[in-house]
Order: sequence, then structure tokens, then C-alpha cells
Amino acid sequence: MDNLFGIEKISVGDCQELTIQSINAYAYQHDHWVIAWSGGKDSTATMTLIIYLILSGQIRQPKSLTVMYADTRMELTPLAIGAENMLKQIKALNLPWLRTQVVMSDMDHRFFVYMLGRGVPPPNNMTLRWCTQQIKVTPMQKAIEAEFDTIGEKVLTFTGVRMGESAIRDGRLSMACTKNGAECGQGWYMNTLDNKITATIAPIIHWRVCNVWDWLQVFAPQKRYGGWDTSMLIQAYGGEKVKEVNARTGCNGCPLVDEDTALDAIMEKFPKDWGYLQPLKELRPLYREMRKFEYRLRKHGETKMDGTPTKNPYRVGPLTMEARKYFTNAIIHIQAKVNRLATAFNRPQIDILNDEELSRIEWHWENNIWPQKWEGTEPLATDPFNQIYNDGSMEVKLFEM
Repeated sequence: MDNLFGIEKISVGDCQELTIQSINAYAYQHDHWVIAWSGGKDSTATMTLIIYLILSGQIRQPKSLTVMYADTRMELTPLAIGAENMLKQIKALNLPWLRTQVVMSDMDHRFFVYMLGRGVPPPNNMTLRWCTQQIKVTPMQKAIEAEFDTIGEKVLTFTGVRMGESAIRDGRLSMACTKNGAECGQGWYMNTLDNKITATIAPIIHWRVCNVWDWLQVFAPQKRYGGWDTSMLIQAYGGEKVKEVNARTGCNGCPLVDEDTALDAIMEKFPKDWGYLQPLKELRPLYREMRKFEYRLRKHGETKMDGTPTKNPYRVGPLTMEARKYFTNAIIHIQAKVNRLATAFNRPQIDILNDEELSRIEWHWENNIWPQKWEGTEPLATDPFNQIYNDGSMEVKLFEM
């Protein structure tokens, strides 16, 4: 039966059969497989499905399968707990060809270390979207490169990239995060992974969001399909009515979205379980505050030799040292408030900024570290600036905010 847009609805069974066909046609060219897993719904459906299909004999067992979990250290709490539980389930299978690996960015490129230590402003969707690539995609690339170096041959990487119904209608595959329930950065792997070291396959690319949730809610938890504990994942997306909520999950207080849809949903649907996370709602306003000019430096308004302005001559740049210290204390305060409530209500604590990361942030301060091409001697962005011309003359202006 066709729907309003003329697209035939298919069942999970039909979706699964198409997935098997695509794997049979393509995956067997490679003996070593990797699953790039974010812990979100699409990549979790991919991961649990692939393991089920192998164990049930519907696709050939590879020589090795490595489930690489991208731990950003910023994921929504139930999502992070759910991923940890599933990692334990995979290890409990005790299969010689199946292993797990937690993939994390190096210390200096973790979200808070990069921002509060080095002074790089919070990411935004316009000119400075550094987070997805840095804390999710690049670490995965490095891990797959290391896998290639160890094995000595090209590996096959499975991703959770999936076409939504709108993408099917207009023939477009969205490669970045969207507001329609997509995993943050889910398509970036397809675009950025080095095809010299890995081939890439998206085995559920044809699945609809309803198929994904049918698999995660109905099939995957059954013993015959693996007995996967998807309860925390389902809560992270809003509970039993995930199809209606259609929440996009991402980092706690994600700076790239207008609303904390997933955080709001879990606190509303499960107040006794997750209401104590309320202080995390303070993160997004804090990121907005960080972008204000009063906390940042600015480049001098110089011109080129021909008298024309340099590119972006009055560029507003990094956080001042004072701002970094102020906002670090604010983050620590938010985390402490959550964890005091967690203790009071016997709930899991959060760990978005640990002692090791804090120590590295302080190291940046002590060593006067700044982003590339910045020295820390530049004026505040709120100070009046001087336009310097090639003849040495100067025009004093007030910086317009």
C-alpha cells in the first residue's frame, strides 16, 4: 500500500531482507568489519541487527568484527548508560571474532578541554561547527586507521546512515544532523572516512524511523534476536511514544540546536528517574553567554599592502583567560548540582568534566596556550579598535556589537 507520497510501506522483515541482500552483495569482499557506533537509535539498530544476522547464520561471519563506540563524554545520561550496558552484553558473548573498543578524542581535543583550556569559543551552526568532527568523527577515523595498520588490509565500516522519508522523496541523503530525529553527525562517516583504508556500507539506509523503532522496541529485546537491553536507549528518546516525540539526541546542552528536545522529553516522561538532570538545562545558556564579545579577544583592524582590508579584519576570537576560568567554575558548579541530586535520589552521577580533564585545562592556563594565530595580547572585542592603513595612518572607531 502506498502512502500520501506514493512510497510503499515496508515491514521490518522486508527491511531486514534488503539489508541481507546488500551485505551479501558487498560485504563479503572484506574479511574484517568495523561498526561505527554512536549509541544512538540508528547505529544501535545497525549494530544489534548485524550481530543477530551473523549469529543466526543469515550472513557470513567475518574473521573479525570490532564494535567501535564513539564516546564523546557529552552524551545524554541514559544514552551513555545504555551504551555501557550494551558493551557489557557484547563482551559477555565471549566470541573470539567479536570485540569492542571505546573510541574517544585525545585529551587536548575533548569538548571542555578544547574550549575552556585552549579558549576556542563554543561551536555554532554558522561559522564554527567544530564539535562533531572533533569529538566524534576524527577519533573514529584514527581508530579505523589503527585497525587497518594492525590487520594490514582494507576493512569494511558499517554506519547507521539512514534516509528519512523526506530524503527518499527528493532523492537527497542528509549528511549532517537534522531536527528530524537523526543522530548527530551520522552521515559524516560516509563522507570523511578514508576509502584507502576502509570501504563503507550503510545497511539500513532504506529503513524508515518506524522500522528502526519496531526493531529496537519489539524485536531486539527478544532472546531469539539477541536479548538486547534497549530500555535506556528508548528512554533517551522519550519512552514508549518515541515515534511521536521523534527527539534528536546529542550532547548534553548541545549548542547546535534551539531546544534540548531529548533532555526535556526524558525529564517530562520520567521525572523520578531523570528529573535530577534539570541543572544540565543551564549549559546552553552558558554557551550563549560565552560567545559574547565581553569574554573574547579581537584581531586588530589591519589592511593589506594595497590598502584593502584583510579577510575578516575585525575577527572576534578566543575566550580570555579570565573567561575560561569563570566558565570552568560554572561547569563544575552545574555538574556538582546534578551529582548532589543524584546522591539524594540514588541515581547515576554524571561525569562531563573529570579531574584529569580539569588538570589539563589548568595546564593550558599555566602555559598561556591560545588557538593558532592568537597570542593573547589582542584587545578585548568590546574595546574601541583602530583601523590601520598602509600609509601608517590610523582611524579610531568604536566596535559595533
